[in-house]
Amino acid sequence: MTRRVLVLGGSGFVGRHFIEQLQRADIYVTVPTRRMIAARELWPLPFVTPLEADVTKPDVLARLVPGHDAVINLIGTLHGNQALFARLHGELPRQLAAACTASGVRRVLHVSALGVSADAPSRYLRTKAAGEDALRQVAQSGALDLTILRPSVIYGADDRFLNVFARLQRVFPVLAVPCANARFQPVWVRDVAEALVRCLSNRDAVGETLELAGPDVWTLRDLVRSAGKWSGVRGGRGRPVIGLPGALGSLQALFMEWMPGRPLLSRDNLASMKVASVASGKLPGLGALGIQAASLPAVAPTYLGRDGSIRRLDVYRQMAGR
Repeated sequence: MTRRVLVLGGSGFVGRHFIEQLQRADIYVTVPTRRMIAARELWPLPFVTPLEADVTKPDVLARLVPGHDAVINLIGTLHGNQALFARLHGELPRQLAAACTASGVRRVLHVSALGVSADAPSRYLRTKAAGEDALRQVAQSGALDLTILRPSVIYGADDRFLNVFARLQRVFPVLAVPCANARFQPVWVRDVAEALVRCLSNRDAVGETLELAGPDVWTLRDLVRSAGKWSGVRGGRGRPVIGLPGALGSLQALFMEWMPGRPLLSRDNLASMKVASVASGKLPGLGALGIQAASLPAVAPTYLGRDGSIRRLDVYRQMAGR
């Protein structure tokens, strides 16, 4: 029985929802974080132990892993240079596998992404594939009970996806979008969290790679337009959305990379969007875990469309990195 788990990336978007569900199951959770303030929402939870630690250091993982029944790796980044992508997506899973093998902790859940492959066009997808391979090699030796989960883009009340599109439309009269025809199959964060919880207790999930996706496929253009409608911009009509040609899209991404704070878009993001973030249908999905995927139009309008003046300031703060 799983009673104590180590969650890497537990203070992030998916992690907070996942840990909320672990609390309901009375499972004790250890959440390492580089900055304690980042885990402040977890401080009041009775079965959660946040601690300050940099898990990218091998000696730290070797110290943290023992004493747990399972380790869940949620760490990932959409932005960064090659070294950061390689360290977080490729090297960290390799170090995790070594720490688990040394301590005898067998159960590992690893969150990757749809579209990963060694020859993918983006550093994000290539390094995510390298992380999967590092864990899978150890699992094939019999040392790990591994489950890999590959979600499409994840949405929810505190996402940096639909909320960004909605906020931008409260500031700008027209949105110019690169890769407007890129395809996604958005999945609700609560469905992803539930999938992680069920995988922990389901031995049938060991050795599986699952594709986590919602019921519908959307283009980026339709997602941006719908975010504006659902947030009530222009009386529910949203702003006009213009698709940018490739060269202009790359120029826009380059400009955003040089802006202060966390970029809204990068050239590597554009490269990732060349691969459809859509379930292949060749691997098990949420249905295999008994989860009926939520519909985006049923969920998104419930959290979009709050006070426009506050949202407008949020855009400026985000652009400035505050």
